[in-house]
Amino acid sequence: MNRMNGWMPQWIAAIGRTAGHAMAQGPWGNKGSDDEGNGGKPDGPRNPWTQPGGGNRPQGRSGPSAIEELLRRGRESFGGGGNNGGGFGGLPQRPDGKAIWPIALALVVLVWLALTCIHRVGPQERGVVLMLGKYSRTLSPGISITLPAPLESVATVDVEEIRTIDIGSTSAEQENLMLTGDQNIIDLAYSVRWNIRNPELYMFQLSNPDSAIREVAESAMRSVVASVNLDDALGAGRTGIEQQVEQRMQEILDSYRSGVRVQGVAIKQADPPAAVNDAFKGVSAAQQAAQTSLNQARAYAQQQTALAQGEAAQFDKTYEQYRLSPEVTRRRMYYETMEKVLGNMDKTIVETGNVTPYLPLPEIKRRAAAAPPAAPAATTGVQ
Repeated sequence: MNRMNGWMPQWIAAIGRTAGHAMAQGPWGNKGSDDEGNGGKPDGPRNPWTQPGGGNRPQGRSGPSAIEELLRRGRESFGGGGNNGGGFGGLPQRPDGKAIWPIALALVVLVWLALTCIHRVGPQERGVVLMLGKYSRTLSPGISITLPAPLESVATVDVEEIRTIDIGSTSAEQENLMLTGDQNIIDLAYSVRWNIRNPELYMFQLSNPDSAIREVAESAMRSVVASVNLDDALGAGRTGIEQQVEQRMQEILDSYRSGVRVQGVAIKQADPPAAVNDAFKGVSAAQQAAQTSLNQARAYAQQQTALAQGEAAQFDKTYEQYRLSPEVTRRRMYYETMEKVLGNMDKTIVETGNVTPYLPLPEIKRRAAAAPPAAPAATTGVQ
């Protein structure tokens, strides 16, 4: 700073000189021994390539310039010279007097080679090798060796991990509305499961694979829902919708060469919009009640049909017996019919020629059960 402060007035004085005098001088001051006429002081800045000291140095002696002095100090700081015994960065010297920094540098290089050349790839991973930023090859699971960085670098990718993307929300605040084939609106929430099939295509073919998979899923779902009616989307048609969306997504991603395999699509929620959800639930309850009544009617019809078929089969068997012995069968049928008719009635049997007294025990028992209980008689004490 002192040297620079000394140069500034000299530069200002040099600018004020005439043009002819400025042309006679070089950019570093007077070329000859003009310094002697100024009392041994230079007119301009000192040339950094000349020897320090200017004209005050005795004639015949030469010393190092400022640049040479700077280089010498740099060599001493790196352990290349000097008698102070210091090494690179202040490291101690070896017993034979040589610097120890070459050994330290060799160790650093060995560690760097070990870290950048040897790579371990897990069982579920694949290693994508980049040579100067360009795809070179794919490493299989195990220990592999590559060129050191920055010539080659390895990026490991887990190809067995099942990733999930959730589209839509089960909350009423965020609706994912879609239009069905019968011009109805439905709120869908679903998830997509996928994994990586080809690591190099996954890393280099698409700039943002996750965003591309989400957009493909939304496009495929809207396309499939637009081809079905509301009842299929809300009820039994969900499985078919999921399969169609999965197939269409895989076709689109394969055309993009994305290196992705779609594992499945699951619909988590399929409801009408929140504004009409209550009314839709009422309609659904009425439809379920009507369906329940229809099911009960079908069950009763099936029961009566089975009973009639059983009676018809029994009549056919009786008719076969009647054809073999008409009189016996007729009498047996008469007895069975009279047993059913008179089984729960009070009867009086009258035989020809005589009248047999008959005591109607069932009637007496029934009347006794229907009569109120008699009050107990008053008793008197007897001494």
